[in-house]
Amino acid sequence: MARKSLDCRTIPGERSCTVQISGEEDEVLELAVAHAVAAHGHTDGAELREGLRAGLRDEEGLLAEPGSFLQLIEFHARDLDGFGRIVEEWRERMGQETTIRWGVVAADRHRADTYVEIVAFPDHTSAMRNSDHPVTADFAKRMQEVTEGEASYRDLDVVRVLRP
Repeated sequence: MARKSLDCRTIPGERSCTVQISGEEDEVLELAVAHAVAAHGHTDGAELREGLRAGLRDEEGLLAEPGSFLQLIEFHARDLDGFGRIVEEWRERMGQETTIRWGVVAADRHRADTYVEIVAFPDHTSAMRNSDHPVTADFAKRMQEVTEGEASYRDLDVVRVLRP
């Protein structure tokens, strides 16, 4: 049986919440109901359970899915370790407030000191909430200290996911 996951960031609500639950479907549903009641003030019932069940995703499908948002950042750096240090500092300072699902930094094989970072978010709104955070603004300033020239950004809406 495929593991399921439910991410509060993908469910519309009155307050932002970063809880993500994964496990067997019945386990995830029970934990999600308990969380929705305790943290969000919902009442347990058929309507709540149906809504939560509709939000369940196969765990492997969380890498990217239609409607999610990717940001591609190309930058040049001679000190990739320095970049890594400020990323780790950013992660520690953001803690549970980040809306990032995952990120990858890759080196360009054909252009020395050129890197591409791909960062995934549940959706564009989550990405903007992350970008508008003061810790992220500080990170962007500090990134200029360890990179050369201006970074270029591409904002991408996922429209299709291809699986083997």
